[in-house]
Amino acid sequence: MNSTELLNNKIDKSFYLQSVTDAARNLLGKYLVKFEKSEILAGKIVETEAYDYKFDEASHSFKGKTKKNEVMFEEGGKLYIYFTYGMYFCANVVTGRKDYGSAVLIRAAEPLQGIEKMFKRRFPEIIFSEKDKTKICSGPGKLCIAFALDKESNGTDLCGNNIFISEGEYIEPAKIKSGKRIGIKKSQDLNWRYYIENNPYISVK
Repeated sequence: MNSTELLNNKIDKSFYLQSVTDAARNLLGKYLVKFEKSEILAGKIVETEAYDYKFDEASHSFKGKTKKNEVMFEEGGKLYIYFTYGMYFCANVVTGRKDYGSAVLIRAAEPLQGIEKMFKRRFPEIIFSEKDKTKICSGPGKLCIAFALDKESNGTDLCGNNIFISEGEYIEPAKIKSGKRIGIKKSQDLNWRYYIENNPYISVK
């Protein structure tokens, strides 16, 4: 994949205006792309979680807009990055209309391009081996380390040309599975975790 192909296949604004659960399903198979000075990083999204302000006590937006979560209340198409457990960043795709407050957490991705660079960020002291590829982006914090996504990336316009999502591979509906979100104690009745069945790159098998 070259830069022209990825840019030409960038998903447009309308994609981000759909409901958060539809977006969470439809992001599976899409490519998360980041252009860096010397390299292109790309990964196929294989696992997501939806978070909605309505009836979802696990969502950052449930109690309303704050300085920390204000990007989540932007119109769909922004990157919402938050810091968790005092050590990890997590990347979310804002969806829906402005002031609504919904976003999709990107839980895991299959590294496609810039693999060795991503691996080096995750494992600075280890020489890359193909067998370790599944460990690079197999969790939201791991993914952010690999792609170097942090507070500086918060609020990025995904319709821009630096960090964006590109059309990737079509995933048959029968291969998209859902279940309870990982590590969530509130609103556990919402089966809003989505993943590609039998995919070796997801965070929890």
